Amino acid sequence: MAQADFFSITEIGLKLFVRATPGAAKNEILGIWQSADGERRLAIKVTAPPDKGKANIAIIKLLASETGLAKSCFSIVAGETARLKTIEIPGDAETLTMLMKRLAGE
Repeated sequence: MAQADFFSITEIGLKLFVRATPGAAKNEILGIWQSADGERRLAIKVTAPPDKGKANIAIIKLLASETGLAKSCFSIVAGETARLKTIEIPGDAETLTMLMKRLAGE
């Protein structure tokens, strides 16, 4: 199975690499963001401020809404206070791969 570089398959599901923009005009998933060095992440904007975890909660709520998965399925495992985050999602790798590609517009 091919893997996109904005996520990676793990033993329990996958890790999703996100670039977050808090304090935006609206909550939305923009597709793939690419850094100058070629790193790719799923770009997500949320209206919540980066204050006391509010933006993280909004990101998880948006991902849950867009994928149909429960909010409890998403865990931020790296970058809790940074724009660049890693989110772990347990489940069937093939199903999760299809969901992530749909989110990214691929």
